[in-house]
Amino acid sequence: MDLRPHIEKFSRRFSEVEAALSDPKAFDNPQRAQELSREYARLKELTAGGQSYLKTVSDLAENRALLQSEPADSELAQMAKEDIARLEALEKRLARQVEIGLLPPDPTDSRNTIIEIRAETSGQESALFSADLYRMYTRYAENRGWKVDHMDSSFSDLGGYKEVIFEVTGTDVYKRLKYESGVHRVQRVPATEAQGRIHTSTCTVAVLPEAEEVDVEIKPEDLDISRCRASGPGGQGVNTTDSAVQIIHRPSGLIVRCADQRSQQKNKERALTVLRSRLLERKVAEENAKYAAQRKA
Repeated sequence: MDLRPHIEKFSRRFSEVEAALSDPKAFDNPQRAQELSREYARLKELTAGGQSYLKTVSDLAENRALLQSEPADSELAQMAKEDIARLEALEKRLARQVEIGLLPPDPTDSRNTIIEIRAETSGQESALFSADLYRMYTRYAENRGWKVDHMDSSFSDLGGYKEVIFEVTGTDVYKRLKYESGVHRVQRVPATEAQGRIHTSTCTVAVLPEAEEVDVEIKPEDLDISRCRASGPGGQGVNTTDSAVQIIHRPSGLIVRCADQRSQQKNKERALTVLRSRLLERKVAEENAKYAAQRKA
């Protein structure tokens, strides 16, 4: 497959997006500017990978020509053979990256992500497992240079989490984390076990792409918003003010609570963000179910 035309197409589109972003008027529409910024980051990576591929192809052709022009037992021929083996492996890897770039991107892949971890079976041990999962995801995010914002949590007696909700922001967050959704299971001797028996614990992990206001419309009259005092660790400012916000979405029955921030308004904004993401997930699931039913019919 000749990838050169596709790489040239990436380069042309990259120049167009770069020119569009250099125009101050592009930022008059924040949503459009955000879409262009995401496309710019994607095309920049694809263009760089494409140029590396073309250079590798050129170097490979030069080494093959050198190998044919030199005696088989010469030192230059041996060096060319070594370079050819290395460049062939590199060419396959870079070609694969370019081919993947030809696929239409999922618009949600570049979005920030909300992760919800809930303890299920095995009580206290499951809550401890939830805390382990939370630490695992935060460490992974830190290693990738992402930012983690804690949104809400419910603690167990032994220091684990009955439930923890947090937001991860960065590049291609949802693309990397979306397959983490589902039930996670562990078999181990927990800290709560005195006789050394192995316990099985499970937690559910929900990974939700952050929904934008244009994705899901939420009518103010459909919301029941209540305010209460936060509980648990968080310091004097959190526990002595009525800053926690709980939102009930009447049409869907979804309930969202956020108590991490001292500001009531910030907690409300975060709760609405979680609500939009849950509604978007439900909307996508319903559309997929309809499509599957049509295929079966």
